[in-house]
Amino acid sequence: MPTHPRRIAASVSALAATALLLSACSTGSSSSAETPAASLTVGDVDLAAAGCPANVVIQTGWNPEAEHGHLYELLGDDYTVDAGKKVVSGPLMSKGSYTGVNVEIRAGGPATGYQTVTSLLYSDPSITLGYVSTDESISQSGTMPTTAVFASHDISPLMIMWDPATYPDVKDIDGLVKAGAIIRYFGGTAYMSYLTSAGIIPVDQTDGSYDGTPAAYVASGGKDAQQGYASAEPYVYQNEVQAWQKPVAYQLVDDLGFRPYQDPVVVRSADIGTQSSCLKALVPVLQQAEVDYFAAPDAANALILDLVDQYDTGWVYTKGVADYSVKTMVDEKISGNGDNGTIGDFDEARVQDLIDKVLPVYQSQGITPAEGLAPGDLVTNEFIDTSIGMAG
Repeated sequence: MPTHPRRIAASVSALAATALLLSACSTGSSSSAETPAASLTVGDVDLAAAGCPANVVIQTGWNPEAEHGHLYELLGDDYTVDAGKKVVSGPLMSKGSYTGVNVEIRAGGPATGYQTVTSLLYSDPSITLGYVSTDESISQSGTMPTTAVFASHDISPLMIMWDPATYPDVKDIDGLVKAGAIIRYFGGTAYMSYLTSAGIIPVDQTDGSYDGTPAAYVASGGKDAQQGYASAEPYVYQNEVQAWQKPVAYQLVDDLGFRPYQDPVVVRSADIGTQSSCLKALVPVLQQAEVDYFAAPDAANALILDLVDQYDTGWVYTKGVADYSVKTMVDEKISGNGDNGTIGDFDEARVQDLIDKVLPVYQSQGITPAEGLAPGDLVTNEFIDTSIGMAG
């Protein structure tokens, strides 16, 4: 199972906020065209000449959200929305110029019946790229191997949150455990299995009944702690959950030594060889899109909000959450250059550490990853342009 089931708290009626309604800015409701716009002039990056498909299909794991902002940065003003299929498509742009191909961004989660992106990649060969976190890549490596080519986040936004009014002296998860709090999480997730097996959180202080809604957290009156995403839930609970509407404190799970890359862009491992020419040109475009998104996120966020409205999956996503998410991803270094000046590259030592930690977990769950799995099977920096990074 993936380590980080997507949050669904914002889709339930317990939230008072409704999605910010923007005027529809799509060019229609038909599905994406297979042929790129012939009237546009190709700029400095020619993905068609590099051997990329005419329609670069990217499968996400959830509804449109700011955590995926770099993908929506690839679209210019001329795009098409298919609300029924939960797909947006149009000419693939880089720094305002056409790259010679189309991009099609597919929503995941409720849009795909909650299928994993890995299974979608292997059932639909038209998908070029997808979001698959490193721990899921490990778990599926025996039967559906994927290799990450671009790290959209440097660290995972997964966190454990608590009520600072109930626990005024608690500063971190260790303090939370010592205070006796029960920590609610999605049952079956690898991160909690690791934390309990490593003795970081006692098993008898965990509750695997979290269903993504705020109901149990609110009902505990602050006594229980709960998993979430640092880039969303703190804002949602303080501003949009009517029954709570006060701050929460949190610590990232990354701080505890469980460090998958969250939502890296992957390909089927066999495509590393067959699509290398395309990836050499395409991955730097993804890097630049992330830099450009964080420099000026408003246009992509407006598109994200419009798509959430048009897709109408029952999930609520507001401008306040999107703005908070961008700020938090930068402030918490969830997205950024990491320890060097390059955005989107991978640390193989970190990947090896994750392999060592999750293999016993998966074996205990009856999951058999590929034998002899090495970091180079899961991630590659082959296509990264080391000159592209976020300023500051």
